Amino acid sequence: MSKRKAVFAINWMEVDALVQGIHNNPHHILGMHECIDDLYINAYLPGAKVVNAIEASTKKKYTLVSERVPGFFSVVIKDKKPFEYKLNVRFDNGDEVTYFDPYVFEPVIDPIDISLFNEGKHYSIYEKMGAHPMTVDGVEGVLFAVWAPNADRVSVVGNFNNWDGRRHPMRKLDYSGIYELFIPGKLVGEIYKYEIKAKSGQVFMKSDPYAFSSEVRPANASRIVDISYKWKDAAWMEKRENKNTDEQPMAIYEMHLGSWKRPTDGREFYNYRDIASLLADYLLMMNYNYVELMPIMEHPYDPSWGYQVTGYYAPTSRYGSPADFMYFVDYLHSKGIGVILDWVPAHFPKDEHGLGRFDGTALYEHEDPKRGEHPHWGTYIYNYGRNEVRNFLVANALYWAEKYHIDGIRIDAVASMLYLDYGRGDGEWLPNIYGGNENLEAIDFIKELNSKMHELHKGVIMIAEESTAWPMMTHPVEAGGLGFDYKWNMGWMNDFLNYMKLDPLYRKYHHNDLTFSMVYAYSEKFILVLSHDEVVHEKGSMIAKMPGGYEDKFSNLRVAYGYMMTHPGKKLLFMGQEIAQFTEFNENAEVDWSLFEFDAHVFMQGYVKELNELYKTEPALYELDSSPEGFTWINCNSANTSLLSYVRKGKKESDTLLIICNFTPMEHKAYKLATPSGGRWQEIFSSDNNRYGGEGRNNKTVKQAKKAECDGQEHYISVTVPPLSISVFKKKIGK
Repeated sequence: MSKRKAVFAINWMEVDALVQGIHNNPHHILGMHECIDDLYINAYLPGAKVVNAIEASTKKKYTLVSERVPGFFSVVIKDKKPFEYKLNVRFDNGDEVTYFDPYVFEPVIDPIDISLFNEGKHYSIYEKMGAHPMTVDGVEGVLFAVWAPNADRVSVVGNFNNWDGRRHPMRKLDYSGIYELFIPGKLVGEIYKYEIKAKSGQVFMKSDPYAFSSEVRPANASRIVDISYKWKDAAWMEKRENKNTDEQPMAIYEMHLGSWKRPTDGREFYNYRDIASLLADYLLMMNYNYVELMPIMEHPYDPSWGYQVTGYYAPTSRYGSPADFMYFVDYLHSKGIGVILDWVPAHFPKDEHGLGRFDGTALYEHEDPKRGEHPHWGTYIYNYGRNEVRNFLVANALYWAEKYHIDGIRIDAVASMLYLDYGRGDGEWLPNIYGGNENLEAIDFIKELNSKMHELHKGVIMIAEESTAWPMMTHPVEAGGLGFDYKWNMGWMNDFLNYMKLDPLYRKYHHNDLTFSMVYAYSEKFILVLSHDEVVHEKGSMIAKMPGGYEDKFSNLRVAYGYMMTHPGKKLLFMGQEIAQFTEFNENAEVDWSLFEFDAHVFMQGYVKELNELYKTEPALYELDSSPEGFTWINCNSANTSLLSYVRKGKKESDTLLIICNFTPMEHKAYKLATPSGGRWQEIFSSDNNRYGGEGRNNKTVKQAKKAECDGQEHYISVTVPPLSISVFKKKIGK
């Protein structure tokens, strides 16, 4: 506690500033102060009737009086040295409280923290900002800290002070723009906000940008929580640190946590803990080894699916507490499943309680709407060039890795960050200092983010959702790249879906849509995605996109998924598409599990399950994903028959796979399929298998390669190619 000396204990101009709500250092006048040989105790408590200071050691009572300014109480204690005390306050409404005076404590955040934050280099700033339960000078309480450099006054408000901004004004720390206040008391579980008085005179309330938890929407106050948790995933974390995902299978199940399954007991959502076991069992059954969650950071609007974030440091309270979400991650790790989070540093919504115009000025965003607003999305754009804003975002990504053991971050809408003219016409955007459309500050932010993540959290995967041909996305920062580990292959997705939607009769005119992806397949490290974006807004679900009658739709979808799983690149499929759900994604309804009444959907689920198993157990499908040596065309020119054949290779020659896809409903008997070598070849997978809903026209016998030129190879086998099918062959070693 402080022992401050002053020539005059009470400066009535300061008291007036306090009353006017424009004093940004209330500790200078409030609390206990030495003046020569006397002590002054001052308190500003509007609505108080009786205020006493009670000496902790002797229980002696000193009565503070209010004479000159209503609500300002003071007492002079003669010939007394500083002592520890509590305030006992009785209010006009009859409420009575006793507590340690918040205004006797020295600043907790030190100058080193301030300097690092000012430079944008405080990568654990979340340990200082926000609301932190702690003990200071032996007193239990909560440290509140918020960045609002342009405010005239910031106060902490909550039920504990009747939401009265006059009760707990904060101290502005020198050289920082940070406001801080330690409030004694048992406040864990309480809700709070910051009341901010802008220089314009406007007074408003904001949620805490660094809050670890929030109320359940539509309420939006922040909540004080203790986020300590005893993790049990040490073995997982150690293994992850040394894992090379480039040479490992990544079968990712993308999902919206609130609408995968809904409880039947009247609750709106499952708790994180409840759904952990349900989801893990399902993912293991389906042979997925990663789950990617659409944003679980706090957001006010359900139909945004989490992509308009207001609480970047808070897992949404829709599904439980921070500890509940930690349990969710811990449990999935115990089952061998990695957790990837969608993250949205590209923009933020304009909700009144959020980051927009936070201290009455454009603080987190640009002032000029040509830089600071997305015209199509109605959201604000971050000012990546402001150190403290960049620090807020970089530290946030690191926070999810540090505190929640997240295994990957998928960054949404990267293209909108990279291009200053994204979604804008002529005259609607401002060029960079060189006259170009590249957002240089966003580029620097991305490089710093990826570099620090790889430095501080080895094994965490950084993924870009980027829809243009921006070069070197997944190349190291040191080599001039942006430093991502993987990029969503939006080009493949668009071409492939356009192809699959076509009536097979017309596919021969669009054969290039199938093969073009291999032209650039090794320019970046890719994840092939059939994501939520493709099954919403009247685009149709995956099965609904397929042409033909009922059975043809399922055959088309089987060959589509088969081609995806045997094409180079990691794999991602959105929930509901593994069971061929006909309806589009709807955040208000769970996956249409009722479809299991129909065999075709049961078969499709089994097909995806075994396709994932094939992918995970055949090294040729993942070991050389990022190397041209891992893929060879056998025949990519049979446009008229819409056939494709190719080879996938692993590190061992014995792992080589031969694949043929037929994208028409025409069967080919005794088809000469060129092989990369002689020997005996066995079909190990066929989408036309009866148990997947096919007709069973697969190749049931081992095929001996014949020596003769075929498609540029020296050998071939004679096979049956079922209509709308994929077949996978592997060389049989030994008898």
